[in-house]
Amino acid sequence: QVQLVESGGGLVQSGGSLRLSCAASGRTFSSYHMGWFRQAPGKEREFVAAISWSFSNTHYSDSVKGRFTISRDNAKNTVYLQMNSLKPEDTAVYYCAAGSRWSFRPHEYAYWGQGTQVTVSS
Repeated sequence: QVQLVESGGGLVQSGGSLRLSCAASGRTFSSYHMGWFRQAPGKEREFVAAISWSFSNTHYSDSVKGRFTISRDNAKNTVYLQMNSLKPEDTAVYYCAAGSRWSFRPHEYAYWGQGTQVTVSS
């Protein structure tokens, strides 16, 4: 079992940057693929980025490609999301998730954090 806790959200102006962190508990963190998802009010949860357990694969949604970077440090049981050139449409609650299958679909991820709010002002 994996427990996930996100941090690093906040209020930032358009064009600014934030780095989200997701700390995981459990000895098997390094064996899970990790993903970041987000959910804006009134919208469905959507995929943002994923990184494989082996670091060999990363994948981004088209809306964040070139602006966001996902990384992980298995020694620290932590996954990160560096967000640059933020836009008002990036405003959402951001969730990290862990799963055994390489996927970009929320239902494929078994473990979820509680989320952290990111608000981008125009």
